[in-house]
Amino acid sequence: MGLGLLFALVVIGLWVMTAYNRLIALKNQVANSWKQIDVQLKRRHDLIPNLVSAVKGAMDFEKSTLEAVISARNRAVTASAASGGVAQVAKAEGELTQALGRLFALSENYPQLKATANIQQLQEELTTTENKVGFARQLYNDVATSYNTAQQQFPTNLVAGLAKASPAELWAIEDAAERAVPNVDLKMG
Repeated sequence: MGLGLLFALVVIGLWVMTAYNRLIALKNQVANSWKQIDVQLKRRHDLIPNLVSAVKGAMDFEKSTLEAVISARNRAVTASAASGGVAQVAKAEGELTQALGRLFALSENYPQLKATANIQQLQEELTTTENKVGFARQLYNDVATSYNTAQQQFPTNLVAGLAKASPAELWAIEDAAERAVPNVDLKMG
């Protein structure tokens, strides 16, 4: 009887250790994937002043658009630095995305801007960075969902408190304008 009890305790101990280690690994993956978003957002934030400088001279009378981009960038940088949570960062980044969209739309009205290689390169780099941010967000949400699911599943949920596991916030689109389907016009000429 004593040997059976000892065996059961060892099996339970190994299971607790495995569940604990899995939750810690997932927690670290969530933190790492958030840092990957942060790296891409920093790259985005660093590119924006260069783009604003490059278009400033040609778009003198569009100062309100440039100021909106700068203001949105500053809010996004502050939201990232303050670690105010995923929702706060997502909201600030959504506002920045909209401001950049307006800037790109206005720059289409300026042929001299479209012909400038520096501005085209900056726009391409921002577009590439936007794609990387999107992939990083997707990875973060996937890992956070796995972490949240593991915390809620029985019997791992019995170990979640021991591992100091708390649900990870998902990156969601809150802004209706960002969620809206873009209007694509493929008319030629």
